[in-house]
Amino acid sequence: MLYAITAVAAFAAGVIVMLLLNVIRRKRDAKTIADAEAEALRIKNEAIKAAESKKREAMLEAKEEIHRDRTEYEREVKERRAELSKQERRLQQKEETLDKKTEAVEKKSEQIQKKLADLDAAREEVALVKRGQLEMLEKISGYTVEEAKAYLIKNVETECTHEAAMKVKEIEAHYKEEADEKAREIITLAIQRCAADHVAEATVSVVPLPNDEMKGRIIGREGRNIRSIENLTGVDLIIDDTPEAITVSSFDPVRREIARLALEKLIQDGRIHPTRIEEMVEKARREVDATIKAEGERAVFETGVRGLHPELIKLLGRQKYRTSYGQNVLNHSKEVAYIAGLLASELGVDVATAKRAGLLHDLGKSVDHEMEGSHVQLGVELARRYRESEEVVHAIEAHHGDVEPHTVIACLVQAADTISAARPGARRENIESYIKRLEKLEELTSSFKGVETSYAIQAGREIRIMVKPEEVSEDEMVLLARDIARKIEQELEYPGQIKVNLFRETKAVEYAK
Repeated sequence: MLYAITAVAAFAAGVIVMLLLNVIRRKRDAKTIADAEAEALRIKNEAIKAAESKKREAMLEAKEEIHRDRTEYEREVKERRAELSKQERRLQQKEETLDKKTEAVEKKSEQIQKKLADLDAAREEVALVKRGQLEMLEKISGYTVEEAKAYLIKNVETECTHEAAMKVKEIEAHYKEEADEKAREIITLAIQRCAADHVAEATVSVVPLPNDEMKGRIIGREGRNIRSIENLTGVDLIIDDTPEAITVSSFDPVRREIARLALEKLIQDGRIHPTRIEEMVEKARREVDATIKAEGERAVFETGVRGLHPELIKLLGRQKYRTSYGQNVLNHSKEVAYIAGLLASELGVDVATAKRAGLLHDLGKSVDHEMEGSHVQLGVELARRYRESEEVVHAIEAHHGDVEPHTVIACLVQAADTISAARPGARRENIESYIKRLEKLEELTSSFKGVETSYAIQAGREIRIMVKPEEVSEDEMVLLARDIARKIEQELEYPGQIKVNLFRETKAVEYAK
């Protein structure tokens, strides 16, 4: 019981304490609120005072800025007004000056119009006088105006061509006279440094004569016989102090052989004149063709190759007159056929095909003087044209490594070609490029308008050109020779110098019946 009373008393005391604490807290909070309100009022009053102060300062600054801007604006306005006044004065002066110039131009225009009218009148008068003079000249000369112009132009062209030709001759003679001594020195030095026996063997033939009197008969009256022989065969006849002999020079061995045979027949016959020369040259050409065929047939027989097309046999025969690096191409082809056949028999492959491919491997060299392309490409084309097997064609195409050999026959032909060319004494120095140069020389000179035929002679030291007389006059020949020489200098590379020799000849033939 006592415990309960004590608990109630303690509870009552706790409630009383809490009430007292609550009253004290409320009083403290009221005081804090009153202090905060007083502080806020003070801060508000200070802010209002500061704002009014800043407002007054801003108003003063704005007034000062407005005053400065107004002063600056008034100053700029005054300056612009002064500038506008100056411009107005200048414009006024320009207008006055322009008015004066306009008046002057109008006066000059009137004067010009008057002069133009006078000029038109004078022009009409001149035209009338000129027309009358032309009519009088036409009556006197018998030419119309166009005919007279054409006549004058033609005369001027002829005179200019003649004068140009004479000038070229004069200049060439002058420089030739100065260069002779230097040329002799250069030629002497070249002769000392170069021994070219193989060129003589490959480019000249010697024709024996019964006596020295025959030289004069071959030359003929004013050289007509020797000119006919050279023009018909394309070779150069060298008649020097060598007793009882004439040298035939040409880079083409077929031409040289035809000329040699023709000369021998003319010497034997004794009748030497242009008509007889033409007959003998034609006869010699037929004999050479027969020899070519016989040599081809002999090569086929000796190598044991069968079933060749007749045209291929002729092409093989032409190789008798073809050399490569100083080696006779026909002998080389037969040698390659023999070696390829022996190698094939040792390896147990088709001997007949190996010999056939070896014999035909340089077929293109028979026509590479006449057709464009390497001898390998030409040989392939010819073999395919005359229906050779693809194995033979491939061997021809691969024998210089242009394509990779993929048959045993092609490898054997390649090896046989190398063996034949590499044996001691088989070949001399490269003359293939030399022959190509001579062919290019003939092709270049034949491309000019008015050129009928051209022959490279004297081992390429001279080009002999026959022009069409109806297209090229005597004076034009000088200019044409100069143009050809310039083109040779620009497009070809060659040792020494090349003589450009032009011929213009007309002839009439009639038969007494």
